[in-house]
Amino acid sequence: MMRFEVLTWGAATVALVASGAVNAADLTRPESVAPKLWSWTGGYIGGHVGGGYGRTSFSDPYGPSIYGDVVDTPAFLVGGQIGYNWQWERWVFGVELEGSRAVSDGTNTCLAFSSAVVIATCNAGPSFLATGTARVGYTLGPQGHTLAYVKAGAAWQNNRGAIVNHNEFRHGDFAGFPRYSTRLDDGRFGATIGVGIEQQLTPAWSVNFEYDYMGFAGPRVATPPTMQGPPYAIVPASTSRLSSDYHIGKIGLNYHFGADPNTEWVDAPLHPAEASVKTKPVLSTGDWSFESGSRIWLSRGLFQWDFTYPPRFPGDESVPNSRLTYHRLDGVSGELFGRLDSPWGIFLKGYMGLGRFNKGKMNDEDSSAHKLVAYSNTLLRQANGRFEYYTADVGYDFLRGSSYKVGAFVGWTNYSQKSDSIGCVQTASSSPPWPCTGKFQWQGQISGSQDTDWNAPRIGISAEALMLERWRVSADVAYLPWTSFRGRDHHLLRPETFFYDHRGDGGAGLQVEGALSYFLTKNFSIGVGARYWSMWTRKDSEGNLNVNSEHDRVQIPALAKFRMERWGTFLQASYKID
Repeated sequence: MMRFEVLTWGAATVALVASGAVNAADLTRPESVAPKLWSWTGGYIGGHVGGGYGRTSFSDPYGPSIYGDVVDTPAFLVGGQIGYNWQWERWVFGVELEGSRAVSDGTNTCLAFSSAVVIATCNAGPSFLATGTARVGYTLGPQGHTLAYVKAGAAWQNNRGAIVNHNEFRHGDFAGFPRYSTRLDDGRFGATIGVGIEQQLTPAWSVNFEYDYMGFAGPRVATPPTMQGPPYAIVPASTSRLSSDYHIGKIGLNYHFGADPNTEWVDAPLHPAEASVKTKPVLSTGDWSFESGSRIWLSRGLFQWDFTYPPRFPGDESVPNSRLTYHRLDGVSGELFGRLDSPWGIFLKGYMGLGRFNKGKMNDEDSSAHKLVAYSNTLLRQANGRFEYYTADVGYDFLRGSSYKVGAFVGWTNYSQKSDSIGCVQTASSSPPWPCTGKFQWQGQISGSQDTDWNAPRIGISAEALMLERWRVSADVAYLPWTSFRGRDHHLLRPETFFYDHRGDGGAGLQVEGALSYFLTKNFSIGVGARYWSMWTRKDSEGNLNVNSEHDRVQIPALAKFRMERWGTFLQASYKID
């Protein structure tokens, strides 16, 4: 499966390095004496925020799986770094240590090796990531204020999770069979490689935009015993081997030792009027400015809903029963965006968009939904999809100059999505197949629909930097400390049609995006970028199962967990008024 986020921060860096090499001669000053190169030699310390996509794979000891075994693990990171650089001419060599606290969540089906065996749910997610790397970079621009670099070295993670069997034959002969689980809390070394761009803002401060890939070979984890039937029998415990990898985008701010943190560059504009007369673009004039534009976002989406039985005994956990996974929801959307900056450093920004998709699949999994069925998985096609979204933020730039802005913001985000399910293909079921048989084996008919709505507050960091006068690198990283979810899922063409009313909250999420743009004129720019979103609720959110029969309507309280992802690349154009 193609992942759009591989086109993120690394591609932007390569494009910027190439443009710097081609245009270096055009960017030198006309004076006969070349300007003095800035030296990156010395130590630094700083902090970073970031986030992105990860996955943890669980091997199946019993044989090839029908479905699952790969857990998506989106992660939000916050941490710090310390390092030292040595410069030789325009080459910069360095070492860096970095540590990040991670907020992550991932759940999926695993060990579904037979439709006659009760399956398990696998959970995983990093709680801490650390790296020790060597860096090699090359300075760009007349004074070498821009550093393009690559890095590689060792990585370490703490990955936490569990493998939990479902055991839902409560009404069968094995109703008393215990529900087992095994826990994962493992520290593991791996490797990392990354690319980035760092811009010296002042003699003391620099901002960097970085993409990192990290990969880890995991431990062997015990799988819990489970049950098959009928005929009923216990499947003994075994072991599963784990592996995990992550694609992370970050914004970092570094303080360089030995420099006055309040000192500006000697040649920096000192007054808005001085900057306004220049023909080159300016990010901050110290006065009012407004930038607006439009984007086309090519993206892929995922939505997952886990329905669970309530705990039977105090201290017990809820038992998974049904899981709906809407995936490969490839769509295109158009959006408008804007940002208003004030003379005091306060800014307002946001965007809104509308999109459609007519591709995708939905796997409807049930565990012991029928007395004769241990595991059922039906595949349905997605169509008539549409989604809409917006973000709105207010923030303050605590660092700003003619060529940079770094600020913090708070805001709100909304994402809603609708789609229809068509057809029914049985991919796993006991004999005889159920439910895609007889009157339920429909093709080309709408068999269900899904309507979801997410809301969440945002807390984050925004940064922009001009590099080589006309290239701008910008990024936003937002943490969602709480989510609110509402939705409805209709199941049609059944003897008793029913729908679920969804309500979920708690949880967390992240929204990360970065862009590389080029100013064709002082005010007009075009660019390319990438974006990754993920939101999830707490595991025991409340909902209602509404069953409509010929004679009555029954409402049954239920527990559920919800999760969404959407990621992809975008093209943009904008105009700035100073």
